[in-house]
Amino acid sequence: MEAAAALNESGAVAPRLPAGGGGSGSGNGNTSLELSSRPPAPAALNPWDVMLCVSGTAIACENALVVAIICYSPALRTPMFVLVGSLATADLLAGLGLILNFVFQYYVIRSDTVSLLTVGFLVASFAASVSSLLAITVDRYLSLYNALTYYSERTVLCIQTMLAGAWGVSLCLGLLPVLGWNCLHDRTACSVVRPLTKSNVTLLSASFFLIFLIMLHLYIEICKIVCRHAHQIALQQHFLTASHYVTTKKGVSTLAIILGTFGASWLPFAIYCVVGDPDYPSVYTYATLLPATYNSMINPIIYAYRNQEIQRSMWVLFCGCFQAKVSFRSRSPSDV
Repeated sequence: MEAAAALNESGAVAPRLPAGGGGSGSGNGNTSLELSSRPPAPAALNPWDVMLCVSGTAIACENALVVAIICYSPALRTPMFVLVGSLATADLLAGLGLILNFVFQYYVIRSDTVSLLTVGFLVASFAASVSSLLAITVDRYLSLYNALTYYSERTVLCIQTMLAGAWGVSLCLGLLPVLGWNCLHDRTACSVVRPLTKSNVTLLSASFFLIFLIMLHLYIEICKIVCRHAHQIALQQHFLTASHYVTTKKGVSTLAIILGTFGASWLPFAIYCVVGDPDYPSVYTYATLLPATYNSMINPIIYAYRNQEIQRSMWVLFCGCFQAKVSFRSRSPSDV
């Protein structure tokens, strides 16, 4: 959710370039990110904004494909794929938000109202993305902890409740700046992510840290369950086979990659939003924000394209046929 806030800074916030057009955004303070109504004359392109737009385009294309595959394939309607679809939809909206922000910022309407709407859209989208990641983590944990009762109506209801709550909270967070929690009329209250206030950014950062800690705890528990299951299987065979260590190592490595990618993408930006000062050069905000957007670019690879059911659906979607000689194995949410 913190991440969402960041994006506001990058795109939703219309850059006000200093006279002479310093495009790098590394001038004094965050002047290049301040909200203001500007004349229709085109502003000099900020390279950081261009990179954010390129990132948004890649994010939108990747996740649009995932959404299309899940909608196209009736077999991908299980709770696990519903969660993956929610994540892809949130990331798709975030990518579109970055693109629209860039277009409005430089080529269409540059006003406080449009900037606030873009800010709210980005906050809601990235909040939904992070919340969907948490929901996927909870689903993976439940599929292992309650393996015997996982495929029940209770699980479906639980997932529907999680998604409704995630999107509801994300929408509320996105509406806060639009409904008045901004610093348009009090610049001293601005954070490093203008036009969000320091208190708003603090709330988003605290929410992100809480989600990260919950995910860390759940993945540690998942790791313990995976190791215990592998050990029990090995004991049933009366000896510890090499496959036991390979399976355990693979599971731990995959979980480390998932959580490490998420933390490496968002933690620098989340921390900077808390400790940073709005008078710092805006290049610092951009430098921590851009890597945060890469998480939405990596999510489809981790949660969708690695799944063999989605690979098979992609084959059918693009080739219109399926070769029986190609072997696919259905995977459960607990597959890590």
